[in-house]
Amino acid sequence: MATDSWALAVDKQEATTDSVMSSDRSFTCHSCLLEDKAAQSLLNKMIHTSLVNTTNQVEVLQRDPNSPLYSVKTFEELRLPQNLIAQSQSGTGKTAAFVLAMLSHVDPTNKWAQCLCIAPTYELALQTGKVIEQMGKFYPEVKLAYAIRGNKLDRGAKLQEQIVIGTPGTVLDWCSKLKIINPKKISVFVLDEADVMIATQGHQDQSIRIQRMLPKECQMLLFSATFEDSVWKFAERVVPDPNIIKLKREEETLDTIKQYYVLCSDKEEKFTALCNIYGAITIAQAMIFCHTRRTAGWLAAELTKEGHVVALLSGEMTVEQRATIIERFREGKEKVLVTTNVCSRGIDVEQVSVVINFDLPMDKDGNADNETYLHRIGRTGRFGKRGLAVNMIDSKHSMNILNQIEEHFNKKINKLDTDDLDEIEKISN
Repeated sequence: MATDSWALAVDKQEATTDSVMSSDRSFTCHSCLLEDKAAQSLLNKMIHTSLVNTTNQVEVLQRDPNSPLYSVKTFEELRLPQNLIAQSQSGTGKTAAFVLAMLSHVDPTNKWAQCLCIAPTYELALQTGKVIEQMGKFYPEVKLAYAIRGNKLDRGAKLQEQIVIGTPGTVLDWCSKLKIINPKKISVFVLDEADVMIATQGHQDQSIRIQRMLPKECQMLLFSATFEDSVWKFAERVVPDPNIIKLKREEETLDTIKQYYVLCSDKEEKFTALCNIYGAITIAQAMIFCHTRRTAGWLAAELTKEGHVVALLSGEMTVEQRATIIERFREGKEKVLVTTNVCSRGIDVEQVSVVINFDLPMDKDGNADNETYLHRIGRTGRFGKRGLAVNMIDSKHSMNILNQIEEHFNKKINKLDTDDLDEIEKISN
């Protein structure tokens, strides 16, 4: 599929790393949380170059009990004939599914926009655009346009591309102010990364305004990695009478992971406990999660001094840098990955046998972040193997967070004495 050169000739400043950075204050800074969510989504798209095997059970909620979607188990089985709200992690094939839906609805003899896809950020739009271009190579008469910042078109310009991918603000301008897209001629509307979309200032209202311009017969497809109440409310406003496909919450994953906690007084004692664990059991690869960049940097340096081959991953890195580090870890070039929350989800490394929560995950209010905890320790105990998770406790507050996690998942987390090498050896059996 050919793409006009202007689609890529965007000022380099547009690819600024500002939108893919987070800070040590990210748990209290709303804008930082938004940037990190968008960056995490982009990172997941970049590192998943093949489909992910998942044990998640698919739950289909039907408006019509006679719908052919009732027995669907994978996105590949979707014919996507109706309005759809779907939950999907990266790597499950959902981008390919909606790209196929768009390509199958295009009439290449009509030189106007027929399919519209919106993504929450410039970078995510470009990433999805790459997939459209790759799949569209076999359909060369179909063209793609990018409705993103930096793409300046004159009012009333006649768009001849049949598929448009862009961000909500620019797409809304092209539909309303500039009259570049005739929304009444759109047959497929895709809203990707809905959970990131609603977390971004203004995007929710812009998306709803775009949807209201579309014809009633337009097929609406909405995808989201998570489905908090706010996402559901947004999805129901945007997608009328949908079929709904979501993943059943996979708390049973914890059954394959042995969880322990270690009492410490400070970060130095945590480090000593960590070294004792490494000295007593064989660890193929480990992921260690810290709350701040400063702690992660200190820990990586201390582990390196002890002779460990360590990779460090944190929020100030660009998404491209993060993807490179993750790929090296996946290939086994480093045995220990020290990271902040930027790496809590979406990474599947078969050799990871131990996850260490050097700091427990907290939400912005200082309470247990149960979803992040599940994603973190879910990096082990995958691919049908037993996993091990160790939580470092250094205060009454962190003990309280651990108790909240136990209560939420209804799982007791046992105490581990890291001064007793025999006890450590037992947990690895």
